[in-house]
Amino acid sequence: MQRHGRKGYAHYTIVVADSRAPRDGKFIERLGSYDPNTNPSTIQLNFERALYWVGVGAQPTDTANYILKREGVMLMKHLQGGVKKGAFTEEEAQKKFDAWKADKEARLNAIATKQAADGKAKAEKRIEEEKKVNEAIAKRVAEKKAAILAAEAEAAAKAAEEAKAAEAPAADAAEAPAEQNN
Repeated sequence: MQRHGRKGYAHYTIVVADSRAPRDGKFIERLGSYDPNTNPSTIQLNFERALYWVGVGAQPTDTANYILKREGVMLMKHLQGGVKKGAFTEEEAQKKFDAWKADKEARLNAIATKQAADGKAKAEKRIEEEKKVNEAIAKRVAEKKAAILAAEAEAAAKAAEEAKAAEAPAADAAEAPAEQNN
C-alpha cells in the first residue's frame, strides 16, 4: 500500500510491489485504492487482478490482507482451491461466493440503517434538550422583563406620589396667601 494525502488525512493506493521496494517506491501494478477517512471506509479494488496476484503467490501486508478478506478475494482464492482439489464444482463455488456477498451486503445495509436511525434519534434528543434550554431561557427573560416592568411601575407610582406630594404643599401655600388677602 502506498500512502498519499496530507498529514492526518491519508488515503492509500493498493499496489503489487517487490518486497524489497520502499513503501512509496516503484511498484509492479496498481490494484485499487483505500480511503479510511470515510465511514465506512471506501475501497476500490480490481477484484480479478487482486485474485490473480494472490493466486500466483503474492504475500499481502496485514492491512492489505484485511482489505482482500473484506472484499472477498481471499474467500474466492479458498473456493478456487476447493475446485482444484475436486471438493465441489465451479458453479457451487460461485454460488457460495454470491451467498457470502449477499449476506455481507445485508449486514452492511443493516449497520447503515442502524447508524442512520441512531443519528436521527440523537438529533431529535438534541432538539428536545435545546427546546428545554430555550424554554428555561425564555422563562428567565420573561421574569426579568416582569421585574423591570414592576420596577418601572413602582418608580412611576413613586414619582406620581412625589409629584402629588409636591403639588399639595404648593397648593396649600397658594391657598394660604389667598385667605390672608380677604
